[in-house]
Amino acid sequence: MADRRNKTPVFWARFEAVFVLSMMLWPAVANAQTQSREALERDKQNIEREIRLINEMLQETKKTAEVSMNQLVMLNTQITRRESLIRAVNNEINQINRRIEAQTRTIEELRQELEELRESYAKMVQYAWLTRSNYQRVAFLFSSKNFNQAYMRLRYLQEYARHRQLQAEKIVSTQQTLQQEIARLEEQKKQQEQLRAEQQQAMQELNREKGEQDQTISQLRRREQELMQRLRQQENARQELQRNIERIIAEERRRSQEQARAEGRTVTPGTYALTPEEQLLSNNFAGNKGKLPWPVERGVITGRFGEQPHPVLRNIKIVNNGIDIASVPGAKARVIFDGTVSRVITVPGAYYAVIVRHGDYLTVYSNLAQVSVQNGDKVSIRQEIGTLATDSREGKTQLHLEIWRSNEKLNPADWIARQR
Repeated sequence: MADRRNKTPVFWARFEAVFVLSMMLWPAVANAQTQSREALERDKQNIEREIRLINEMLQETKKTAEVSMNQLVMLNTQITRRESLIRAVNNEINQINRRIEAQTRTIEELRQELEELRESYAKMVQYAWLTRSNYQRVAFLFSSKNFNQAYMRLRYLQEYARHRQLQAEKIVSTQQTLQQEIARLEEQKKQQEQLRAEQQQAMQELNREKGEQDQTISQLRRREQELMQRLRQQENARQELQRNIERIIAEERRRSQEQARAEGRTVTPGTYALTPEEQLLSNNFAGNKGKLPWPVERGVITGRFGEQPHPVLRNIKIVNNGIDIASVPGAKARVIFDGTVSRVITVPGAYYAVIVRHGDYLTVYSNLAQVSVQNGDKVSIRQEIGTLATDSREGKTQLHLEIWRSNEKLNPADWIARQR
């Protein structure tokens, strides 16, 4: 009897400690998993939104009479985003798999604990039945050798009764927790099935798009001479825009230094002499790197910064001083930060271009069919400055964005915010 009395409380203390600790930790673990799941789901939704926009623009491009370079560019962009979507879905599936494994272990541990609780409780019930009469309890007390032993036996009987009641309550509580975990597990399995269906559908779409991509490249390669001619035109437009920007930078630098000398300010050779207000604006612009708004309300980056291989012509490199953002017909260009319009210029093959100064930085918005600002205008963040031009031959509506600091070309993709 003494062994039973000693063993049962030890087991109970161990289980209670584990149970209470798990209940304390569960909210934090569940909250972390929920936050992670929400972040993954948000990323997936952003990619899906981009794919829908790309598909909308791609369908507009396909209305043209012939296969175009823009159609291939849009297809390439769609494939890239589709692959990102598949990775996002895979991340969600992997996370759910980990949660399923963890919940399966929790359920197994709860079942084992429940079995031990029931076995222990059954022994207590059996003992209670054997000592069920008041006579046996009284005899147990009066058979004590002294008063101290009698008192300890009375405390034992009281504690044993209380412990049996708590044991019964914990069995019920553990059963409820077990059922909750089983329900959570079933919900996770449903989500897993849904994500696998999404993954399969995305893979099918990707294979279809890659087939269309191969077919488009094959058709475009039959028009190599035409593509080379258009590439030369685009390169001429890029160089003309660059020359204009560099000329404007040199002119404004010279004027700023002359003004600074006239005002008695210190001038550093080869730099734009900023007024205190311009310096503050420049610092604010730099401080918002990665958080600047997009120059169009709806758009997708289709042309990356720097040098990259031509998507069709072999051994040909193309250079991009900024990024190209595809949008919908009639889209408006918006300035990405407060500033002053330095110049509105026309560039053959690039329509209008608006150059805006933000202290030591310049932003350039080209391929505008119409503009709504003039030289010297003060502009504020997200202010519309013009309408994007649409190439009716290729069904392409695109904004070209550049960011300069002095004579250094910067990657605009590093400066504008991720789309939400």
